[in-house]
Amino acid sequence: MSIYMYPVIVVGILVFLSLFFIVKQQTAAIVERFGRFQSIRHSGLQLKIPIVDRIAGKLSLKIQQLDVIVETKTLDDVFVKLKVSVQYKVIRDKVYDAFYKLDYPHDQITSYVFDVVRAEVPKMKLDDVFVKKDDIAIAVKTELNDAMADYGYDIIKTLVTDIDPDAQVKAAMNRINASEREKIAAQFEGDAQRILIVEKAKAEAESKRLQGQGIADQRREIARGLEESVEVLNKVGINSQEASALIVVTQHYDTLQSIGEETNSNLILLPNSPQAGSNMLNDMVASFTASNQIGEAMKKAQENKDKE
Repeated sequence: MSIYMYPVIVVGILVFLSLFFIVKQQTAAIVERFGRFQSIRHSGLQLKIPIVDRIAGKLSLKIQQLDVIVETKTLDDVFVKLKVSVQYKVIRDKVYDAFYKLDYPHDQITSYVFDVVRAEVPKMKLDDVFVKKDDIAIAVKTELNDAMADYGYDIIKTLVTDIDPDAQVKAAMNRINASEREKIAAQFEGDAQRILIVEKAKAEAESKRLQGQGIADQRREIARGLEESVEVLNKVGINSQEASALIVVTQHYDTLQSIGEETNSNLILLPNSPQAGSNMLNDMVASFTASNQIGEAMKKAQENKDKE
């Protein structure tokens, strides 16, 4: 074989290899012949004419995502940045339109996103932007679908993934939220204090009621005991006045004895003399006698008035 045949063989091998090309899965290849569109080839081993045909480009048929950050103003004059994520793909049957009608699809989609967001957000207050972010996303998707379908692109989903107001606005919103929570906490604390006061007052009222009942029961039992003591003394020949004096004197000295048992007591009982019990009894008897006389006089006056 002549040495001059080697270049011919190499060229022949290269031409033969250029007959074939491989297209990956979920990819479309555009083949042109002398600069004119020839065909669209999909995944697998494909054949083309060397020198005559060339691969003009390839488009991915996978779902892609484009993140667009838009700064705009709300109805209440607050500047806010929105991050809109657009998920799209090339329509398999419209690869020609997607390749030849648009040079920069990302720029086209971005322009529509800016247009829609800046038309919708200025109609809303800042709080409504957070609440109605899905409405904004739906408006963007609707507009993009209508515009990009003719160019061979299908808009799968649009999402408002971030809403970022001005730093000063966020600080003010945080202060408002904190103040509102402090107000609610103060209301709860006030209600708790009110409940404690009411319950404490109820407890004190119940305590005083029971204390008064206890004092009444105590005095009732003391009176009953005195009555029994007088009856016992009457049986041994001591009249009621003498019995009452004896009981009063006995209780008086019992009280003095009880006070004397308390070493740290500062209580002083006045009057404090042997005649104290007798004097108290005489005063009590005099009071009872005067009361009885007044009662008898009033009774007789009422009877005389009835007779008239």
